[in-house]
Amino acid sequence: MTDREEINVVWFKRDLRLQDNEAIANALKSKKKTLFLYVFENSLIDDPHYDKRHWDFIKQSITDIHNDLVQNNTKVLCVQTEVITAFNQLQNYYKIHTVFSHQETGLLITYNRDKEFARYCRNNNIHWIENNNNGVLRGLLNREDWFEKWDKYMYSPQIEVNYSSANFISLDQIKNLEKSFIIPDLKTEESKRFQPGGTKMAWKYALSFFEKRHKEYMFHISKPALARESSSRLSPYIAWGNVSIRQIFQKALAYKNDSNKRHLGAFISRLRWQAHFIQKFEMEHTMENSSVNKGYHKLKKNISEKYQKAWKIGKTGFPLVDASMRCLIETGYLNFRMRSLLVSFFTHILWQPWQASSQHLSKLFLDFEPGIHFPQLQMQAGETGINNLRIYNPIKNSLEHDADAIFIKKWVPELANLPLSFIHEPYLLTPLDQQFNNFKLGEDYPYPIVEIKSARKRASDILWNMKKNVKVVKENYRILKKHTISDRKRMLKNG
Repeated sequence: MTDREEINVVWFKRDLRLQDNEAIANALKSKKKTLFLYVFENSLIDDPHYDKRHWDFIKQSITDIHNDLVQNNTKVLCVQTEVITAFNQLQNYYKIHTVFSHQETGLLITYNRDKEFARYCRNNNIHWIENNNNGVLRGLLNREDWFEKWDKYMYSPQIEVNYSSANFISLDQIKNLEKSFIIPDLKTEESKRFQPGGTKMAWKYALSFFEKRHKEYMFHISKPALARESSSRLSPYIAWGNVSIRQIFQKALAYKNDSNKRHLGAFISRLRWQAHFIQKFEMEHTMENSSVNKGYHKLKKNISEKYQKAWKIGKTGFPLVDASMRCLIETGYLNFRMRSLLVSFFTHILWQPWQASSQHLSKLFLDFEPGIHFPQLQMQAGETGINNLRIYNPIKNSLEHDADAIFIKKWVPELANLPLSFIHEPYLLTPLDQQFNNFKLGEDYPYPIVEIKSARKRASDILWNMKKNVKVVKENYRILKKHTISDRKRMLKNG
C-alpha cells in the first residue's frame, strides 16, 4: 500500500456550490489530485429532524454540480455510509493528505461526528482544514463586534475558483471507487410542490426577486398567500449552500437603488439577522434541547397527544393554523409570520413544550437550518429573554393577513364554500347556519380543540409572572456581583 497516490478530498456538507467555496479553492491550490465527496450518512438519514424532502433537495443540488463538472471529467463521489467508514475505504485506494471542508453549525449529532472525525484525522496523519461558513465564527466568546466582522466578510471579494487547470480524480477512477461503496440513486421524483435544489435554480429565484418580485416584499411579507410570490424564496438554497450569503448579499447591493431601497434594504437586514441567529446557536448549542434562559427550565407543561396530533395534521379547528400546517406539509414553505403562529399556537395556546414541536417542524421545513430553527423555536415560545413574549391570536392574524381567506380556501378546502365570516371562525356557525350551508361542525371540520380566550390568558399570566421572576433574579445577581465574596455570602445568608 506504500505506492498509493496522495490526494486531497473536498468534503461537501452544507456548501453544495462550486463558486465562493473556500474549501474547494484551498484544495485546488495544491498540485495534488482532488476528489469531491458527499456522504449520505445513515445516522443523519435516520435522524428524526430530517425528511426525504431534504435528501431529494441535496440530490438535486449534487446533480446540478455534476452537470457543471462534466467538462472537467469528474464528479462528486456520493456514498451512503458513515463518514469515517467512507474515509477508511478511500484509504485503501489513495493516501489522503488533506481534507477540506467548511465548519458546520449543525445538530449535536453532527458536532459529535466532527469531533470523532478530527480524532480520526489525527490518528491517520490526515490534515483537516475547516473554513468559516458564511461569516459564522467558531470559538467566539461574545458577539459585541460580531456584526462589524460579518459586514467585513460580506463586503470582501468572493472567492473565484478556477477549474480550467484543476487536477481532479477522473470519472473512470471514481467509477472504480464506486464498486466498493453503496451508491445512492440521485434521481428524484418531479414535484411541482417543492422547490428543486441546485445553484442554477437558486439564481433563477434570486434574479426574479431582485429584478421584479421584491417590489412588494415589505407589503406582502406577513401575508401567507402573497408572500409566496414576493418573498425571495432563497432560504433553502442558502440553508444547503447552493449559494453563499455573500453572493446574495452582494447581488442585493448591486440591485439596490433609491426606488427599491426600502424593500431590498429590509431583505439585506434579514440576511444579517439570519447569520446572527446561526452565530448565536454556534455559541449556545445547548439550545437544541434546553431553553436558553435557565429560568424556564422549571416550566412544566403537560403533554397532550390529542393536541399534538391535531396540530401536526392541521385539524385544530382554527383555519389559519390548519392551513399553515397543511401548506407546510405539502410544499415545505411557509412565510415567517405563519411559522411563528404555528409555534406560538403549539406552545402557548395548546400549552405544549417547544421541544415537542422541533422534529415535526424540522422535517417539514425544506430550508431546515439548525442555527435558525432552534433560536426561532425558543424565541416564538417566549423562552429566550425578558421582552420577546408574543402570543399570536390565530383569529386576529387570519382577519388581518388573509382577509379574503384566499390562503385558507386553498389549504382547507372543506371551508371554501362557507360565507367569508364563517371561514375565519367556522365554530360560530349555528345549527341553522350549518343546515343552510350543508356543513356539519365536528364532521366536515373539527370544533376548536381549546377555548382561545382562556388559553391565551393562562399562557400570558404564567409567562409574564415567570419573566418578572427571571428579571428579579437577574437584577439581584447584578447587584451581588458588585460586592466582595464575604459580602455576597453574608447577603445570601440574610436573604
